[in-house]
Amino acid sequence: MTAVAELMDYADVIERFDPVLGLEVHVELNTNTKMFCGCPNQFGGEPNTHVCPTCLGLPGSLPVVNGKAVEGAIRIGLALNCEIAQWCRFARKNYFYPDMPKNFQTSQYDEPIAFNGYLDVTLDDGEVVRVEIERAHMEEDTGKSLHVGGATGRIHGAEHSLLDYNRAGVPLIEIVTKPITGTGERAPEVARAYVTALRDLLRALNVSDVRMDQGSLRCDANVSLMAKDASEFGTRTETKNVNSLRSVERAVRYEMTRQAAVLAGGGTVTQETRHFQEADGTTSSGRTKETAEDYRYFPEPDLVPIAPSREWVEELRGTLPEMPSERRKRIQAEWELSDEELRDLFNTGAVELVQSTVDAGAKPDEARGWWVNFLSQEANSREVELAELAITPAQVARVIALINSGELTNKLAREVVRGVLGGEGEPDEVVEQRGLKVVSDDSALLAAVDEALAANPDIADKIRGGKVQAAGKIVGDVMKATKGQADAKRVRELVLERVGA
Repeated sequence: MTAVAELMDYADVIERFDPVLGLEVHVELNTNTKMFCGCPNQFGGEPNTHVCPTCLGLPGSLPVVNGKAVEGAIRIGLALNCEIAQWCRFARKNYFYPDMPKNFQTSQYDEPIAFNGYLDVTLDDGEVVRVEIERAHMEEDTGKSLHVGGATGRIHGAEHSLLDYNRAGVPLIEIVTKPITGTGERAPEVARAYVTALRDLLRALNVSDVRMDQGSLRCDANVSLMAKDASEFGTRTETKNVNSLRSVERAVRYEMTRQAAVLAGGGTVTQETRHFQEADGTTSSGRTKETAEDYRYFPEPDLVPIAPSREWVEELRGTLPEMPSERRKRIQAEWELSDEELRDLFNTGAVELVQSTVDAGAKPDEARGWWVNFLSQEANSREVELAELAITPAQVARVIALINSGELTNKLAREVVRGVLGGEGEPDEVVEQRGLKVVSDDSALLAAVDEALAANPDIADKIRGGKVQAAGKIVGDVMKATKGQADAKRVRELVLERVGA
């Protein structure tokens, strides 16, 4: 059983040490085929069905560079304000691991395609932190190991391991920051905000689906601590493959408190990789971290260098979409949102859905209310992404139109939406099939009002005596009698008219 690590109180960590971060984010590109062969680049599938001699590293097979992957790498570099290399090449990164069939990874070492950039990151309170980008380079993904048996799903304690090479050779872009210093107690928050901003940027570029739960966006979090009077960085650890935004923040915070306790106790931090444990927010030791010399990098002899022309680079620059930071400012101004409303809108991933609903005729506040509140709750209860719900922006806009025309109340509209989500058809069809349209015939409403007043003569007397708030009981009875299909405001007017109040 693994011993529980000693931790230092976070406030004491900040008082005694300065954190230094380095974030390495791996992005799987959404090209049709893999990086160096024609195998399909698809998530999932039966194990070892998306493979060929090239991505399996069989003798005699030769790689060919995926042009769309190069294009995606350049667009990412430009969006990150990087310089684009005029000439670069691939290298072999040599190490043995069972999920890497060639025993080397085709990557880029000292000649990345993009370098020396930055990304401005906005924290929750509006503070902007500039994160410097060291490099963004191209490489291929590894396969996937499945460790069978044991309690953790990791290799330790497993009875045996299975290997799936479907992912081997998938195009990857690794984005590496320069050391991030000066963030103090906000270091974990900065780490999360950076990965969030990077994810939003990549989504806007449409180069990846950035699904952290499926591994198409993964973060390796490097953390070290410096004593307040120190002039050199401390020894770092690298927490590998953190796969959620919340976990990035938790992993950084935990490593800060763990390393601080080690240093305060007179120990030394081991340079190693570590694994993040989702269940309790801790990290555990992995393997001693290699250096660049251990990988024996050398130029890939089977691939020619890449020399993107300046004309092509500028052509790709012209394809860049509106950057997320600028879009946030525009949307906030156009839709008149507070900072909190804007944050909720982006955190729920509802921006595109709300925009499409507005384009279909709804007002921004109405569209935002449905997607951020009710539909977000429905997505959570179904454990799916908001965009995966079985309802379109046009259908939501139609429901909103039915409310505005007085044909539906908000309560009835929620029932209509649930019907659409359940596959019962278009909103109007659900209204018809379920009989949900508002009762707008005053004669029918008056009959229900008279019945409710007759059943509650004491309440009727109170209303006549000036206690108009007592009308709420009669309104409630009428709403119940009409199965919620009456306009409560109109019912109240009829009640007061009927008793002469």
